[in-house]
Amino acid sequence: MNKFWIVLAHTYWTRFKSKSFIITTAIFLVFILGLANIQSIIDLFDSDNEQDVVAVIDETEEVYDLLAENIAIDDSFELELFDGTVEEAEESVKEEVYVGVLKIESDQDDFPVATYHTEQLSNTSIESQLETQLQQIKVALATNQSGIDQTVLESIYSPVDFDTVAIETADGTTAKTEEELSGARGLVYVILFLLYFAVITYGNMIAQDIANEKSSRVMEILISSSSPVSQMFAKIVGIALLGLTQIGLFMVVGFVMLQQKQDELVGGFFDAFGLSDISVSTFVYAIVFFLLGYLLYATLSAMLGSLVSRIEDVQQLMTPVILLIVVAFMLAIFGLSVPESTVITVTSFIPFFTPMVMFLRVGMLDIPFWEVALSIGIMIATIAILAIIGARVYRGGVLMYGRSASLKDFKKAIQLSKKE
Repeated sequence: MNKFWIVLAHTYWTRFKSKSFIITTAIFLVFILGLANIQSIIDLFDSDNEQDVVAVIDETEEVYDLLAENIAIDDSFELELFDGTVEEAEESVKEEVYVGVLKIESDQDDFPVATYHTEQLSNTSIESQLETQLQQIKVALATNQSGIDQTVLESIYSPVDFDTVAIETADGTTAKTEEELSGARGLVYVILFLLYFAVITYGNMIAQDIANEKSSRVMEILISSSSPVSQMFAKIVGIALLGLTQIGLFMVVGFVMLQQKQDELVGGFFDAFGLSDISVSTFVYAIVFFLLGYLLYATLSAMLGSLVSRIEDVQQLMTPVILLIVVAFMLAIFGLSVPESTVITVTSFIPFFTPMVMFLRVGMLDIPFWEVALSIGIMIATIAILAIIGARVYRGGVLMYGRSASLKDFKKAIQLSKKE
C-alpha cells in the first residue's frame, strides 16, 4: 500500500510542477478574471473614444425633434441637425466628424422616408435603431391622421397577459418553477463543460503519463517494485487530485469574482443562467456524477494508455474515448431544450452518457429517485467491470513494446497478463 501512495504522489507532483500545467492554469485564471471584469476592460478601451454622432438633414421639419427625443434614451450615439446638403455632410463623414448622415423626406402621404449614408456598412446597430425609431414615428403620425386615440393603439399592441401554472403530478410533486429551471440550467452548463474538459484533458494526461514511462523504460523498474494494478489506480487517483486542484482553484477564483462583481453581473445571461434557487440535492448529484464520470473515463484511458509505448500513438487510441464524451456532450446540449424526450431518457441509462445526460435530467426535471439510483448503480458496476478488465489489460499492456496503436492489442495484453 505504501508503494501505491509513492506512485500517487509522484504522479501528482510531477504534473503539478510541469510548465504545461502552470501555463494552462494561469491562462484559465486570466480568462476568469477577464470575464468578470469585461465591462471595465471595454470601458478602458472606449474611454478615449468620443460618442458617435449622426448628422440629420430633416426636410419635413418635424420628424427630427421626435426622433431626437426617442434616441436620447439610448446613449450609444446622438443626433445633430445638419444645415447643409447631403454632399457637404458626406464630406464631414469622411473627415470623421460624423459616423453617418440621415436624410429624412416625406412621401406622397406625408409619412417620413429616410436614407442613411455611411462608410461603416458593417456596423448595422445605428441604422437598425434609426429604422426602428422612424417606424414608431410613422405609426404615431398615421394614427393621428386616422383619428385613432394613441392610448387605444398602445392597448392593442401591449403584450397579452400569459401565466404558466404547474399541475401537481400523481406522486404529489410539481414541475420546477422558472427560477429553479434557470438556476439548474446554469449548473448543468457548468458541470457539462467541466466534465468535458476534465475527461479530455486528464484522460489524455493519464494515457500520456503511462506511455511516457513505457517509452523511457521507467515502467520496467516500477513493475519490479509495485504491481501494475496498483500503478494504474495510483495514476488515476493522482491525476484526479491534480484535476480537483486545478478545477477547485478555478471555482474559488470564480466564486470570489462573482461575490465582488455581483452588483454588476445582472441581467441577460446572468438572469437566465444564474446559480440561485438550486436545491442542495442538485449540487450533491453534480459532485456524484462528475466524480463517477471521471472515474469511468479515467479507467478507460489508463487501460488504453497501457497498450502504447510511444506518446505519438496515444491520441490515436484515445480517439474512441473522445468520441464518446463528444456524443455525450452533444446529447446533453440537445436535451437542455427537450429534457423529457425519449432519446434523453434512454441514453441517460447508458453508462458512458449517464454522467452528463442523467445529471441533465436531475437538474431540469423532477424524476423518481429510483431512476437516479439505477443509473448510479449501472455506472458503478461499469466502472468495476472496466477496472477488472483494465487491470488485466494494464498488467499485460505495460509489458508490450513496439508500435501498438490498434484495439486488437487488447487480446495480446490479456494473454501476457495470464503469463505473469
